[in-house]
Amino acid sequence: MSFTEAVSSVFSKYAVFSGRAGRPEFWWFALFNVIASLIVAFLDKVLFGYEILGALYGLAVLLPGLGVAVRRLHDIGRSGWWILVGIIPLVGWIVLLVWYLSPGAPGSNEYGAPA
Repeated sequence: MSFTEAVSSVFSKYAVFSGRAGRPEFWWFALFNVIASLIVAFLDKVLFGYEILGALYGLAVLLPGLGVAVRRLHDIGRSGWWILVGIIPLVGWIVLLVWYLSPGAPGSNEYGAPA
């Protein structure tokens, strides 16, 4: 899956929390999000001096980001509710990172066929 395919796939499933998302889809979207956030932060600093565009961008990608994260957890056979483990500082983030880096379950699982 290419960068543009992954990003367009995430945005086409704007608020979809069912199904599965493979590692490439998740990580290409994460890369897009980092690059776009840096550009928006730069524009905020140049144009306004405070974070108006960053707040709007954050709201715009909140649901797609949560959706792809939940679908990524589904890909490894975990419920989307496991995303709440990220509330635990440091340990929760490390656990989520390990899961996001894990290969998806081969074949179909309770969340559907592989992405």
